[in-house]
Amino acid sequence: MEVYLVGGAVRDELLGLPVTERDWVVIGASPEDMVAKGYTPVGKDFPVFLHPESKEEYALARTEIKKGRGYKGFEINTSPDVSLEEDLLRRDLTINAMAKNDAGEIIDPYGGQQDLENKILRHVSDAFSEDPLRVLRVARFAAKLHSLDFKIKHETLLLMRQIVITRELLELTLERIWQETSKALLTDSPGEYFKVLKNCNALAQVFPYIYYQFSDSDSSQLGLASLNAIAKKYTDPNIRFAGFIGGLYFNETEDKYANVKKLANTFPLSNTCKKLLTLTVNAQHACHNSLELDENNLLRLLQKLDVKRNPDRFNTLLDICEAIYTSVHMGDSYKQKAWLQAAATEIQKVNVDTWIREKVSGEEFAKNIKQVQLALLHDLIDSSN
Repeated sequence: MEVYLVGGAVRDELLGLPVTERDWVVIGASPEDMVAKGYTPVGKDFPVFLHPESKEEYALARTEIKKGRGYKGFEINTSPDVSLEEDLLRRDLTINAMAKNDAGEIIDPYGGQQDLENKILRHVSDAFSEDPLRVLRVARFAAKLHSLDFKIKHETLLLMRQIVITRELLELTLERIWQETSKALLTDSPGEYFKVLKNCNALAQVFPYIYYQFSDSDSSQLGLASLNAIAKKYTDPNIRFAGFIGGLYFNETEDKYANVKKLANTFPLSNTCKKLLTLTVNAQHACHNSLELDENNLLRLLQKLDVKRNPDRFNTLLDICEAIYTSVHMGDSYKQKAWLQAAATEIQKVNVDTWIREKVSGEEFAKNIKQVQLALLHDLIDSSN
């Protein structure tokens, strides 16, 4: 039984990047051998085990034969006689097809180190085209390594386009697509992920409501600029995604906003993310124009943003609006942010103690609160002029 460190840990170590997780491959062992040594089986589709102490994943070496459509259409062989080279051959990119033994030696049968040096993302073999998930993975690695000037090999890009032609991308689950997308959104260059998907013709199949906007150069440039801007402040993929979509739909009319709701409901986003996404698109222009609003419209906007119950989301939304606005109006500051925060503070200054003591009815109670809030906002507007 031989154990090797494989995949991203080897790649990132050679690049001098932080190693966030380590995966291992085991040669010459059976599932029974692993259990006997105290490993816990966790793999659904093929034998993967958790180390009894480190809890890191150890997978039996395997080969794959394409038997059906989609990324699950494979027959898996994990017999103990599968070699390390055979296991590495099935991997997507050469830079992910390296291993490291206990002595620290790098096993690199397919030229991964040379491709790291040349900053190339290249497929290991023609079997690359058998798995549609690899289109998303290559796009994600292009985003991850874009700041290091990595480029996709032309031949690999052609294979990605061939996969798109087969329409096997449509076999991917929405959960798997969003998982890869979330990882891409965490990178230093998240916009590169969507640019690669557009370049290999995959965007229309994977994200049709993004593709429609990406077809317009002004919308795509603004979406990418907004994404880059919000990515400087937040690492949360949900917030970055909201900034991206808000920028894409900045120039659209309200009848197109329904597409954003469809997008939000298509993928397994959290309810918090869905609300932030739709709120960004629906409320951004009101936020941008908030300096010109009278007290009635300003109060309506603050109520729509639910500033009292969701102050954190409110402030996040303002950061997203700032990212979009400053991407449109280069060099301008976003005075609307401080203005809306001041207005939100004002409407929460209402003292309701007297009405509670006097047991004012619910309808009149709400009316009194609104009157005081409007007066406070009126005074705030007057003082700013």
